[in-house]
Amino acid sequence: MPARVPRRPMEDIDPFANAIAPPQNESPAEQELRIQKERAAKQVSDAIDAELSREQAYEKKRPKAVKILLLGQSESGKSTTLKNFQLLYEPKTFRAERASWRAIIQLNVVRSIQIILDAMARAQNLNDRPPSARSSISSHDSLRLDAELIGLNTRLLPLLEVEKSLMKRLSIPGEWEATTRPLTSRRRQGEIAVNSTVAWKGAFTRTDRESIDTDHLVDWDDPEDPGVVLHACREDMKRLWEHPTVQAILEKQSIRLQEQAGFFLDSIEEVTSLRYVPTDDHILKARLKTLGVSEHRMRLTDPTGGMSRDFRIFDVGGTRSLRSAWVSYFDDMDAIIFLAPISAFDQVLTEDPTVNRLADSYQLWTTIVSNKLLQKTNLILFLNKVDIMHAKLASGIRLSDFVDSYGRRPNDFDSASRYLKKQFQSILKQHSPRIFYCHLTNAIDTKSTKYVLAGIKDMLMRFHLQESHLIL
Repeated sequence: MPARVPRRPMEDIDPFANAIAPPQNESPAEQELRIQKERAAKQVSDAIDAELSREQAYEKKRPKAVKILLLGQSESGKSTTLKNFQLLYEPKTFRAERASWRAIIQLNVVRSIQIILDAMARAQNLNDRPPSARSSISSHDSLRLDAELIGLNTRLLPLLEVEKSLMKRLSIPGEWEATTRPLTSRRRQGEIAVNSTVAWKGAFTRTDRESIDTDHLVDWDDPEDPGVVLHACREDMKRLWEHPTVQAILEKQSIRLQEQAGFFLDSIEEVTSLRYVPTDDHILKARLKTLGVSEHRMRLTDPTGGMSRDFRIFDVGGTRSLRSAWVSYFDDMDAIIFLAPISAFDQVLTEDPTVNRLADSYQLWTTIVSNKLLQKTNLILFLNKVDIMHAKLASGIRLSDFVDSYGRRPNDFDSASRYLKKQFQSILKQHSPRIFYCHLTNAIDTKSTKYVLAGIKDMLMRFHLQESHLIL
């Protein structure tokens, strides 16, 4: 019979027991000091546990937060709607972020100039082709760049460094590669985007000041402030934007900068002033594409004036590659605000040029209203960007040229918006018996949006009070 192996003490095989074991050869004084420290540490741990228990008990007693999900295709106005919520119900936070949005607006200005220079480069490349090759491209009739435009291109090259500096501070290394190559070889860049987890808003705000006044939050003495270069280039940017040849080039290439979010070239004097501070309207117009899901919390008072509710608003990406993440939020939402930019009836998706943007909104709306997980969720439709649609129709662009079913109806805004509203309502009726909540909106118009959002807030407040049996 083999000899029994003696059993090893637990502390020899248990790393945790070994770690907390008293030191060998510990003196009585050292032991007393160790016990006092352990007792003090336990008191701190118990206090933390008690505080967490109190917070958990409080969270159970307080009313459940109202959860709102913002949905819609990319550039439908989701982020602008969120900014409107913040402006109305968190004005201090909104004001504290002005310095950060100042930098984004500067980036928007640079991007608009880049789009123009890229369009000029394509026109110049066409002119450099042999006449036989040039004549085969009828959709891009050649427009020759004069000496002034070539000179403007050269003088605006410092904006590339501005772009590079801003992107670096946004913590997006490698996203853009600013170059100083000649106009004829500059490669067109994609849209600026940041991950929602990146704390970009703190990158442009001073932290050594207690005041939240924007004038104090901006470091006006910063030698690397992009505003200095933009101010120096302001006259050249104005001349470039107003040049008749540039306007003709943009028209031939179907580029309508005025309709894009983040367009500030008509306000170049204001946004490039040395001590420029963004207005509320400018922040609402600013464009920064975010990737991923961002959550914003705010506390709102109910319409009776007595009880308050926490609101949690989720903004998710609208590009096709990000839509698969929507479903994971469907089973726990109180309301969905779906934004359909009806002004985009003559546009296609950036990620798929074969798909009309209005048709894509129809398809997305159908997916939302027919989803079984959303049967008890309030659905609110924003037919957004009505100002741009009004301008398009007034300029002679016909809805019937892009929407065959519109037929020979009048090409005015009232008739067109009424028709599109009925189309979305019809889709809802086919899949759900719910009430059709629909608003014609212009998200960058703070006055009109204020009443819409206030009405939605009150509606959701009352719905929650009824669900909690606090009102009949």
